[in-house]
Amino acid sequence: MNPAREVNRVYVCNCFGVTEAQVKQHAADGACTPRQIASASKAGTDCGSCVRSIQALLGRGACPRREQLDQGRPVLTGLDSGLDSGLNEAA
Repeated sequence: MNPAREVNRVYVCNCFGVTEAQVKQHAADGACTPRQIASASKAGTDCGSCVRSIQALLGRGACPRREQLDQGRPVLTGLDSGLDSGLNEAA
């Protein structure tokens, strides 16, 4: 490999070969939690040793749902009405 083209990859998840750059890209695409990163990349779903690294990479950056929680606003709006109508139909 040409040293000028060599890319320095920092692996966050060795089990699935997920890099720090991939975790940051998933975060930029809207993943706000380690669980959402896991859904997008499988990172953190095997041995779990990378979960703290993922948490550190996510930090307290901008996340729309986290911002709503910090402001005391409900995050999962619309679910209650769907559940209520499902209960009414069952009755």
